[in-house]
Amino acid sequence: MPPELAPRGVDLLLRKLLNHSLLSTDDQNAIAALPFTRRRLDPGSIIIREGERCDICPILLAGFAYRHKMTGDGGRQIVALKLPGDPLDFQSLYLGRADHTVQTLTSVELAIVPNRELERLIMARSSLARAVVVDIVIEASIGREWLLNIGRRNALARLAHLICEIHHRLAISATSLVESDLPITQEQLADLLGLTPVHINRTLKELERAGAILRNGRRIRIGDLDRLCDLADFSDLYLHAHEAPDDRNVRKGG
Repeated sequence: MPPELAPRGVDLLLRKLLNHSLLSTDDQNAIAALPFTRRRLDPGSIIIREGERCDICPILLAGFAYRHKMTGDGGRQIVALKLPGDPLDFQSLYLGRADHTVQTLTSVELAIVPNRELERLIMARSSLARAVVVDIVIEASIGREWLLNIGRRNALARLAHLICEIHHRLAISATSLVESDLPITQEQLADLLGLTPVHINRTLKELERAGAILRNGRRIRIGDLDRLCDLADFSDLYLHAHEAPDDRNVRKGG
């Protein structure tokens, strides 16, 4: 692996973990030393398949991916959206088989870390073990908010809330939906929000009329973030960002 490839992958993972956990300089250096291989995949590629054992933890460097579950008759529900900086399968450190499928939404770039290397670190370093658990717990928190979103919010608030969430989570990779487009089709939004593509199209038009989003063909970006947050009744509490004070994120020692 060329040495110039290493910093990008670990930088994003470190930024993600430091957003919610305290890690010493030694802990951060240990993450930086993790071996990984880089891989690029096209849209629609399977990264992890339900029912299979997984001995790797892919870290998303660029692009979008998602977790989904399928019904017996082929219906799909997207249950989690993964953004740059997200580890895609911390669960396999603790569970034997995947209970869901992880698939690429767009073209993606991955850093593939062997689970045995992660296990070695978290067994030796309690702060890193805690950071991994906190990341899993935050994903569960996001899942609870998605359940509320699908179960209790109307279509307008549901879609507005999702766009707000993606915008806030993209801060990890220093991007935003004010400056870049949302790379999700109306069909994918329908599977994600439990609506039909026709309903998604109508709702996007409502958000556009309200000035909350801007559209150019199939491309969507935020036009007025405050307006969008108002329509969604959005609070980022469930994202648990910045749980660790900035001045304690980097400490000396182990």
